[in-house]
Amino acid sequence: MKRRSVLLGSGLALTAPLLTSTPSSAAAPLTNTAHLDFLRDTVTPPAQAGHSTAAGPVGVLWTYAEPDPDGTFRRIGGGPYDATTDTYGQGAFNSDDIARAAVVYVRHFKQTGSASSRAAAHALLRGLAYFQTLTGPHAGNFILWMQPDGTFNPSPEPVELPDPSDSGPSYWLARAVWALGEGYAAFRSSDPGFAAFLRQRLELALGALEPVLARYRTYQVIDGQRLPAWLIVDGADATAEAVLGLSAYVSAGGASAAARRALRQFSEGIAALAGGGPRTWPFGAVLPWALSLSDWHAWASQMPAALARAGTVLDDARLVHPAVTDAAVFTPWLLTSGGPDNGRLPARIDRNQIAYGVDSRLQSLLAVAATTGRAGFRRLAGIVASWYFGANAAGAPAYDPATGRTVDGIAADGTINRNAGAESTIHGLLSMLALDAHPDVAAQARQGTAIIERVGSTTVEAESAALTGGATVVTPPSAWTGESQYSEGKYAQLPAGSTARFTLPASSQPQLVMPIVDRQPGSNATTRWTSGGRELGTIKHRGGAQGKSPAPGALLPITLNAELPTGRTDLVATSTGGPAVVDAVLLEPLISRYVIGSSGRATALLRSAAQTPQTVNVTVAGSGPATIETYDAGGVQRSRSTASGSAVRALVLPGGFSIVRR
Repeated sequence: MKRRSVLLGSGLALTAPLLTSTPSSAAAPLTNTAHLDFLRDTVTPPAQAGHSTAAGPVGVLWTYAEPDPDGTFRRIGGGPYDATTDTYGQGAFNSDDIARAAVVYVRHFKQTGSASSRAAAHALLRGLAYFQTLTGPHAGNFILWMQPDGTFNPSPEPVELPDPSDSGPSYWLARAVWALGEGYAAFRSSDPGFAAFLRQRLELALGALEPVLARYRTYQVIDGQRLPAWLIVDGADATAEAVLGLSAYVSAGGASAAARRALRQFSEGIAALAGGGPRTWPFGAVLPWALSLSDWHAWASQMPAALARAGTVLDDARLVHPAVTDAAVFTPWLLTSGGPDNGRLPARIDRNQIAYGVDSRLQSLLAVAATTGRAGFRRLAGIVASWYFGANAAGAPAYDPATGRTVDGIAADGTINRNAGAESTIHGLLSMLALDAHPDVAAQARQGTAIIERVGSTTVEAESAALTGGATVVTPPSAWTGESQYSEGKYAQLPAGSTARFTLPASSQPQLVMPIVDRQPGSNATTRWTSGGRELGTIKHRGGAQGKSPAPGALLPITLNAELPTGRTDLVATSTGGPAVVDAVLLEPLISRYVIGSSGRATALLRSAAQTPQTVNVTVAGSGPATIETYDAGGVQRSRSTASGSAVRALVLPGGFSIVRR
């Protein structure tokens, strides 16, 4: 269960044998709800003021599952367990995961006609409805945690925000809108009475979001930039998941005018967080948090999916455009620079990768592909989904189709968290449903069982430089600034007249140089960057007004005007005018690549940060001819050819990507 917090990482531990099971054939369905079924339960809650649903027990979902030595799993709640009271510090069940599990069963029912999934979706949607507060000042909001006996725990330990958990807009409210919207669309024809019940609860939830929408077209200053103030918990990520539900709801018919208005207005707010391009941060991404210019995370990054679907429902190409750029420009950069990490802040701070992040990227690519009809996004989706089959830091499957379990995470060093809690199970299954619905994408994904090569962004820490003239390494009390995070928890402070001399890894091609600097309001500092006596560019460290940002200043990668020539390993920063803070330097090759494959098969993704077309060599192992597809920065295919031999020459367009498959 992901909500915004200072600490984005999670403790990962190897606790069970590697997953090795695969379907008996490539055509066998990947989706297996067995483990999610195991996490399901029913409870008959005691009478609690302001909460009700139809009579009888309601469906719930255990939050976590840990393996026992014999290979079986046990269901547990969140926080310390008190056996005397049979309670947890947080609770056994939460509306956040119940909502998303309901989406799994709704989609499985719609996709396969499964009667058991239909019944599970019905039970969980009723359970979710019970968490909703029906009366009083918090009407429409949702309690987050419930104990095993059905008693709510609105103020758990550790404290959730808002506290109590139904006192304002939240991630779990947004995800409830997602589930209720998709549930309504699924049951509208087959069970009109139940659909009417879901409609009533969804409209009530929208009422709780009215204070957010009341700020429509009002803006807040964030480190000098004007950003939307009408997003749920200031998050394009949370808002995107509500938009997924609203898109399904409006598309199915029967939605109120308020729901259609909310869909448009929320979507406009999400689109306003798009920025950057092939050579500048955030490389075309839609950022997830309106209070930071420096924060991107893979989990909950369904902003492009939401925009693509809303753009289709509302027939508005302006919403689709930023989704296309995120898919065509940012995603290739993400894949070549390390993959769907939990935290780019803006360096690769939290390199843990989880199913929630992978699924969010997969869903977004497929949604943009469906909206635009551009096959390149399906190719990228297959590359992203290979994470589940071994193209990850562990080189091992993350999903087991024999049990329906997805591991809880994979660390950068390859350590696997073998727990299989609700969130990872849910998003693993959402991915498998998507792959079962798109067999060509699934076939490509299952060929990527290992990472063969990755050549992309390199981070050089500022504290590794030779510092002179009074420059020092500073270790702040907290690496978290309030809106971003210092790489490795340190930075270099360069007073006027000081220098930092970097020794860079050699590269066989030119590179973009992007120092990550702290731009502070009122700063007079300037740094001049040179290599071999040649100036690459200067950076003014004065930032914009703090405004509503949680902290003054912003850690941002600033792209220097000139490229670092091939083979150069020296870089010198000289400070003038005042103290300058340098966190690290990102080096971006003009052509980056990511190669994955299995025995006899390989796929290479080439990504361009160049300003002119480039023809490059890439090794793609296997037999038979290689297929080369060249896409521009909008994901439009511009050429397709074949080549023989393992060394393939491929054209890569400025800001675009190419895919070579054998």
